[in-house]
Amino acid sequence: MSLDTLGTDDAKRPQIEQLQSDLHAQMAPGREAEQSLQLELADGITAGTVDTVKVDAAIARLTTAADTEQAASLDTLNKLHAILSPSERAALVDKVQAHWEVWRQVNHEEQPGGRERGGRLAELTEEVSLTPDQVTKISAALHTAMAGLSDKFDPKKGEAHVHAFSAAFAGRSFNAKAVTSNANAHLASRGATRMAIFYETVTPLLTPEQRTKLAAELREHANHRAAA
Repeated sequence: MSLDTLGTDDAKRPQIEQLQSDLHAQMAPGREAEQSLQLELADGITAGTVDTVKVDAAIARLTTAADTEQAASLDTLNKLHAILSPSERAALVDKVQAHWEVWRQVNHEEQPGGRERGGRLAELTEEVSLTPDQVTKISAALHTAMAGLSDKFDPKKGEAHVHAFSAAFAGRSFNAKAVTSNANAHLASRGATRMAIFYETVTPLLTPEQRTKLAAELREHANHRAAA
């Protein structure tokens, strides 16, 4: 994403676009695994019961894909560093840090079952027209279901990782392997697990009509992401 708006001379643009295409291709397994998980959840919502065995397997595939795509991108990142000038590398890391700030704000940790505006339960309320009684029951159920999750996201660790990568990439020499971690796989697994628990919990508390609408919206989202 940061490469989209990076100003470079025309001579470098074909090389940069090729590396950007390579990075996009290396992320394809993760996108496909995420789509598979969302479609599996949609099937469960439609049926009225989410198959946790199939969902857990889909989460495992997503985690593996995220870990694999990071390893596959190391050489591409090294090539990108070699192509860019010092000023271009500095501009790129500024954009990466800006994207991180946006991601951090959008993906802030919300209280399990919280009813705050902008939260997932509030969004679901609008999407399928939950009744006040359903909101109360779902909020309580989510609070219980999420209580056992000990893996809480630490934004300070994420920020430290982004800053370490940025400092290294802006430098004269760069080794992508030395500044990577399992952050991608960790975030993918964590996000997928929380999403699965959310849908597993709310599905039994919805009417058949609400389940049909929710499943359709989840399938549309999955297919839209895949097409994009």
